Amino acid sequence: MAEWLIYLALGAFAGTLAGMLGVGGGLVIVPVLAWAFAGLAFDQGVIMHLAVGTSLATIVFTSLSSVRAHHRRGAVRWPAVWQLLPGIVLGVFLGALLAAGLPTAALRNVFGVFELLVAAQMGFSLLPEAHRALPGRIGMSAAGTVIGGVSAIVGIGGGTLTVPFLLWCGVAMRQAVATSAACGLPIAVAGAVAFAWTGSGNAGLPAQALGYLYLPALFGIAVSSILFAPLGAWLAHSLPTTALKRFFALFLALLGVRMLME
Repeated sequence: MAEWLIYLALGAFAGTLAGMLGVGGGLVIVPVLAWAFAGLAFDQGVIMHLAVGTSLATIVFTSLSSVRAHHRRGAVRWPAVWQLLPGIVLGVFLGALLAAGLPTAALRNVFGVFELLVAAQMGFSLLPEAHRALPGRIGMSAAGTVIGGVSAIVGIGGGTLTVPFLLWCGVAMRQAVATSAACGLPIAVAGAVAFAWTGSGNAGLPAQALGYLYLPALFGIAVSSILFAPLGAWLAHSLPTTALKRFFALFLALLGVRMLME
């Protein structure tokens, strides 16, 4: 029962954050799941892989409502999504293969460093100015490969990479966020499939795992995150967003340091 309460509370927190700050929950879900799995005495060799794979799978559910809402407002630049898509799928599978070959300690350190970088970006509002237009198909596919690969390794929907890239290419903020949300769905779907596949047959997996997807955590987080996302959206219109982002940046920095110290 306590295990389910952790997943439900984690999903509620992640869903609220997604609705309030427009950031994916993976940056919080991965470390909390890693600590929860360690407390459940899961095999140390698969803890981080389970946390990353499960995080990506939860994003499938949370991104669906987000994409639909942005599409209704006409904010998604679908041509850009289709151009990024082949590279994203390729990058996700390459990232999943790379992650599968890394030991838990290395994967934890990669995640910790990435989390500190995101904390710095968010805390100091380090967003690029427009310097060029969107590249052609080859450039977009290359960008998608990088976005998909990094997202798969750290278990996120890619917003912290996609939004800055689109801003750098002259896309307006509202459209960049909406287009990034649309890209998060294929990242999550491909990531869930890739981690289920790369983890299949691993003797160290716990019961109720589908490859590197731990199903109880997946369902608990998905259900509560979907329910609490509207609360986050309501809070976004009631609370000072800039101060909240700086507070969350500090929180991410603490999580990143904690991951690196283990």
